[in-house]
Amino acid sequence: MKNIKFIIILLFIGFILSSCDDDLELAPLDTLSDFSFWKVPEDFEKAANSLYHTLGTHGGGMLDRNSDTYVGNLTDPVSGSTYIVPQEDDTWNGNYATIRATNRLLENYEKATEIQTDIAKHAAEARFFRARAYFALVSKFGDVPLIKNVLDIDSEELYAARAPRADVVAFMFEDLDWAATNLPNESDVAANQKGKVTKGAALALKSRIALFEGTWAKYHGSGSADAYLTTCIEASQQVLALNEYSLYTHEGGPAKSYYNLFIEGGTGSSENILVRKYSNELNITHGTTRSVDAHNASPTKLLADMYLCSDGLPIDKSDLFQGYDLIDSEFENRDPRMTQTFMIPGSTVIYSGYERVYTVVIGGGTNGPTKSGYLPYKFQSDTEDAGILGRSYYDYIEIRLGEVYLNLAEAIFEKNGAITDSELDNTINKLRDRAGMPDLTNAFVTANGLDMKEEIRRERTIELAAEGFRFNDLRRWKEAENALPKSLLGVKFVGTEWPTFPPSDQIVVGVDLQVDANGFVIADDASNRQFQQKHYLFPLPLNQLQLNENLEQNPGWQ
Repeated sequence: MKNIKFIIILLFIGFILSSCDDDLELAPLDTLSDFSFWKVPEDFEKAANSLYHTLGTHGGGMLDRNSDTYVGNLTDPVSGSTYIVPQEDDTWNGNYATIRATNRLLENYEKATEIQTDIAKHAAEARFFRARAYFALVSKFGDVPLIKNVLDIDSEELYAARAPRADVVAFMFEDLDWAATNLPNESDVAANQKGKVTKGAALALKSRIALFEGTWAKYHGSGSADAYLTTCIEASQQVLALNEYSLYTHEGGPAKSYYNLFIEGGTGSSENILVRKYSNELNITHGTTRSVDAHNASPTKLLADMYLCSDGLPIDKSDLFQGYDLIDSEFENRDPRMTQTFMIPGSTVIYSGYERVYTVVIGGGTNGPTKSGYLPYKFQSDTEDAGILGRSYYDYIEIRLGEVYLNLAEAIFEKNGAITDSELDNTINKLRDRAGMPDLTNAFVTANGLDMKEEIRRERTIELAAEGFRFNDLRRWKEAENALPKSLLGVKFVGTEWPTFPPSDQIVVGVDLQVDANGFVIADDASNRQFQQKHYLFPLPLNQLQLNENLEQNPGWQ
């Protein structure tokens, strides 16, 4: 009886205590909640650190195999436009998860009035990642819901309609301006903090977004192109004015600098504005070198033909072009970046610490087949462990100075319809100087019947080859409809040295590979590839349309 009375008394006391204060806050015992977090600067630092996993990852040429400059072993569903309206979409889900995480950090930053000075840097990191997430969404889907706060189960914003892309872009710029004001310069970042977002990264991302939106508006006939292009110019110039970055050069000069930028030699380079860090010592590695060696994506003839001859002229205008008769003749007298992006067939290179002679298996086989006959080389490290699956450890470059130069040159030309020689010297010609190529000038363009816009786009395509820009460039230029529904070609096989070059001497045309009327390998036939107007924007996932009746599907996808 005494035990029963004791239990009743305890229950009564518990009832009284719970009813005395309706606002009594109790922290959950099984999770780390806002009640027990967001107390000290270290909490905000941990939350900001968790955002870095969203940075890009290595993929070698696979990053461009959704375009026309690289080809995978199968027709890519994006460049082939065979994708259908999905039930789920990783871009949508992942980036809105990032936006929720950044909104949560920023809401708690506003509440933490006593330590705001100490945590402003982490709030700025959150704003950078929120802008980056919204750019991924807008560039893929166009108009998207603009969510500025953390939502719960009864928030009206759960059923928000799609906001106009101009409003979302304005919100991105606001975030990046605030971030740039509150982030440190690269030179002020401690050695053990390298890889963190800086002022330069915020401004460079703004440059990237503004160029995309400016050219999208210009060529798709929407929005204020000049305003966005002006923003790109200003943001790019602000990056340069920081004097924090310079182009990477290698002691081997033009023949080595470009290649080494993307492997171990470029780690910690002053050209890198934002990277995803890897470490052999910490066993944080990736398999890019092995992926490149396996030719999971191979360069195409279109990319090969884009490289200028060493006199600065295209192959169809230069007497220096040696043609396709020999397996290596087309690589002679060309922009040095070509042989730092492509492997020359039959060449001897260091791979996994030992010398190896590269032969080619075109269109089939299991020992490193290539659909095009061209061999990828960019991103292929020569360290001893690199060829082992998952053992490369050089950084992934998310943003670099080379891109900022290209953004600036393109924005100037697209806005003004012209670009001065001085402006070329301060942008594209810096990249050409590193490569050991002649400067691009207005007089040279005029004298040789070239087109400045096409030369600026050529420079962008070869400098950023395999870095994941090409598909979106074609979309924003409204050129995807012309570029993608074509056969992707490879090396010239018929009438050349190729049929006598082992193991290609075992290849039977019409059986092992197909060629076009001129004898070039057909790596991916036009019959597999299509592009319609609706493909410029991707479809919203079905589950979001089912959950939110206020969302409307993109045109053509109903």
